[in-house]
Amino acid sequence: MNNPVYQTVIVGGGFTGLFTALHLAHEHYPRSVILIDKDERFCFKPLLYEYFDGEMDSFQVVPRFSELLKGSGVIFVQDAVQSIDLHQREVKLASGNSYNYSNLVLALGSVTGYHNVEGANVNAFPFWTQADAIALDRHLRDCLQKAVQTEDSEQRRKLLTVAIVGGGASGVEMAATLADFLPHWYSALGGNSSEIRVVLLNHGQKILDGDINDPLRPIAEKELQKRTIPIEILMEAEATAVQPNTIEYKSNNQLNTLPTYTTIWTAGTSTHPLIQDLPIPKEHRDHHNRPIVTPTMQLLDFPEVFVGGDCAAVQDNSLPPTAQVAYQQGANIASNLKAIALGEDLKPVKVNIRGTLLKLGLNAAAANLFNVFEVAGESGHLIRQGTYLTLLPTLIHDFKATTEWVDEEIFHQHLDPHDVGKKVVQAVELVGAGVVGVLVTRKLLKMLGDEEKSK
Repeated sequence: MNNPVYQTVIVGGGFTGLFTALHLAHEHYPRSVILIDKDERFCFKPLLYEYFDGEMDSFQVVPRFSELLKGSGVIFVQDAVQSIDLHQREVKLASGNSYNYSNLVLALGSVTGYHNVEGANVNAFPFWTQADAIALDRHLRDCLQKAVQTEDSEQRRKLLTVAIVGGGASGVEMAATLADFLPHWYSALGGNSSEIRVVLLNHGQKILDGDINDPLRPIAEKELQKRTIPIEILMEAEATAVQPNTIEYKSNNQLNTLPTYTTIWTAGTSTHPLIQDLPIPKEHRDHHNRPIVTPTMQLLDFPEVFVGGDCAAVQDNSLPPTAQVAYQQGANIASNLKAIALGEDLKPVKVNIRGTLLKLGLNAAAANLFNVFEVAGESGHLIRQGTYLTLLPTLIHDFKATTEWVDEEIFHQHLDPHDVGKKVVQAVELVGAGVVGVLVTRKLLKMLGDEEKSK
């Protein structure tokens, strides 16, 4: 189908794509906006671990695009993109439909990178989407169920061993999460939780090496040892092959095998195939094959096309592939699109790195705020979830999700009014979320009032 020329098409509904669409709607953008994504739901990836382990509900972490975009005027199309023709300004979909555009926003993110490791793309579990979380959940529950019914100790050991490849933030967060809640699952089935093994294979000499969370390494190393079961960390362990019931890795020039039915792959990403296929010369790409964009987030050869998030390399500005970068880029791209429509000058995108947040198990996290203040444990957990919840798209969704989180985390789990006061101070002063402050203050006053009445 052919559409009017004066419309903006956004390909990819991650942080950059969705926030671009929402900001365009908020700024009363004078052109039609179409958002295309193959999935029905937006995935708030930093909180995918909370969805996976049951700490948070699906509406909080993976809300439907139709709900988030309701009343915005943005047209949502659930379909897979087959090809992008930059010369003809056309996006072709798997359904056979196609959309022409006056401006295009590419926000496809990245994909799991298996680095040509034999069997990894077939036998290892990625952890990138809601579907990945559901698949891994089912597999682990099946392994635990089989293990509790297995008398053969060697077979049971394979079923109860989980190998995680990659010692970056994703691998560390996954290891900490599993080391806390897998023992609870297995104990509930009648199994011996001490039999659970969580093994983290790190290619380098240090976890979080080169990651934006690098400053949090000392805290992470301590917190990983406080989990329900100890995490085995294998340094300088390079995965070489993944089989259905074992993982092979090289360490100290020796080839080793680890028997396991569960290998989780968190060892890096690759550029999205659609981005790789764009007609952009090599000299206008970085060493990851991502297109280089101007400070205003436009392609060098096709200025009508904006690219943001994980799939873009900003000219003379190295930025980490994080949610806070992506959503800020989305807001700025929206401002520049409106400027184009109104004939105004475009402005360079400015990204403010506000700190880092790292999940380190159930109700535990580490936070580095503006490289000035570090906190860990339960306080870090409150800061991390409170901060992310204030970033959830649209005010209605933000308010609903935050209300439930505040009620559950601060009040249901901390019923002592005096203890609540301490938690409130931490949540309000450190998180700095206005909606949290209002809700907490109201709830605290009510609780203290009820306490006075009972005296």
